[in-house]
Amino acid sequence: MDLAALNDIANKMVEKGKGILAADESSGTIKKRFDQINVESTENNRRDYREMLFRSEGMQHVSGVILFDETIRQNAADGTPLIKLIQDAGAVPGIKVDAGAKELAGAPGEKVTEGLDGLRERLAEYHAIGARFAKWRAVIDIAEDIPSQYCLNANAHALARYAALCQEAGIVPIVEPEVLMDGGHDIDRCAEVTEAALDALYAELFAQRVQLEGTVLKPNMVVSGKKNAVQAG
Repeated sequence: MDLAALNDIANKMVEKGKGILAADESSGTIKKRFDQINVESTENNRRDYREMLFRSEGMQHVSGVILFDETIRQNAADGTPLIKLIQDAGAVPGIKVDAGAKELAGAPGEKVTEGLDGLRERLAEYHAIGARFAKWRAVIDIAEDIPSQYCLNANAHALARYAALCQEAGIVPIVEPEVLMDGGHDIDRCAEVTEAALDALYAELFAQRVQLEGTVLKPNMVVSGKKNAVQAG
């Protein structure tokens, strides 16, 4: 692991005045968006849409782009790899690697993000293609008796395992323990759960020898639940 290189990438990703573009919609998600504008979700149409994004003038304000597996392998209409368009615009190419949140065994109403199986090999391939950062999202619901510490620990453990494998592959991990805005909880409850989630995450990152200088944290906003009558003004 080259920590200096990882740190350089992480700093570039959070460069002042720029932001990270999330272009990692799954085929199912992008189909729903295309359906709204009566566009068929074919491979060529998806490619053309993403090529339009990556060739736009606004790319000078983008520090990194999160890609879906299909996109990182696609070429533009003229044969140029889409990942090269991103690099030529001065942005860092990244890849979503988690397999989504699934029911957590023994914890009704709670979820854990999957995708660790075969991750080392996938990261090696993505690095060879040109990806230099990755994203993994954990989802944490707030309700009457959740989240449990078990759920927080399970997701923190998975995030840290993913982060360690990323750094081994020369890839900067974005770690995202997202406390969802659904529900009727107040802002204080959101703050309490967010703090607990971050505590669990950083304990696991330390335990699994992840170098924080080579990571990027994507935190949630601390806000009241959507169903709460009191909202921040």
